[in-house]
Amino acid sequence: MAIKVGVIGVGYLGLHHARIYSELGNVELTAVDIVEEKANGFAKNYGCKSCYDYKQILNKVDALSIVTPTATHYSIAMDCLKAGKDILIEKPITENIEEADELINEAEKRGCVLQVGHLERYNPAVLAASGMINDPLFIESERLAPFLGKGGRGTDIDVTLDLMIHDVDIILSIVTQPVNEIRAVGAKILTDKIDVAKAWLRFDNGCTALATVSRLSPEKQRRLKVFQKDSYILIDYVNSEVKRYFRNEEGTISSHMIKPENKEPLKEEIKDFVRCIKTRERPKVSGIEGRNALHVVLEISKIIKRQHGR
Repeated sequence: MAIKVGVIGVGYLGLHHARIYSELGNVELTAVDIVEEKANGFAKNYGCKSCYDYKQILNKVDALSIVTPTATHYSIAMDCLKAGKDILIEKPITENIEEADELINEAEKRGCVLQVGHLERYNPAVLAASGMINDPLFIESERLAPFLGKGGRGTDIDVTLDLMIHDVDIILSIVTQPVNEIRAVGAKILTDKIDVAKAWLRFDNGCTALATVSRLSPEKQRRLKVFQKDSYILIDYVNSEVKRYFRNEEGTISSHMIKPENKEPLKEEIKDFVRCIKTRERPKVSGIEGRNALHVVLEISKIIKRQHGR
């Protein structure tokens, strides 16, 4: 029997959610957007249904993707969970920890799948590197993006919530120890939100991590370096490749590159969501992981704003 899925918000990213669902077998799709032209246009192109109010389809679907502005995540997600629906909610899960906790508790009470869209977990390079990582000592991430113009996608929130949260989630998945110290710097440059930031995290086991983000770069760059005894691993998200540098028997440095099979991370994420709907398994990135990443980046944002007196 086909799983009936609704995509709430068919803007830039929501269109890709809907496209991928339309490509999967055993999925019946409804596109929902408050702008009738968007919903109708997508429905026409992909042969699915359209709707302009998600509340009208809650009794007609099994699950929903929530791909709307962050400020709306909590209210929409809570309505869906109270209706007993499984949800995939784009990152960040909510605007604050209290709302995230309420969604997690509601999902647990209703027995619903609550997955958060941290798609870098499904990047082929990250998956390929996971088996190489063992007791890291230092981690460094760098995520740079071009400026999309004021009012462009993501500029309605701090760059910490828009970009850095990806790397924080990956770092927290690598180092499963509690964070015991956070330092951060950053600034508002072209918007009234934080546009550039650098954060330093220290974990209970002594591992440290340095994360750098900017949405003012002339070109896109997304890399993660993991340093551990006798080797370091470089993950290139953009080119989806992994390079491992290690000390050889001669005492010099050798390298080995892995180019995993190219797969679309969002498609792998959505396929995993559909699998969890069917099996009732806990998602790789549940509400708890989404909440933990949110907690760290909110603290980073708070530290930066405190430095500027706001």
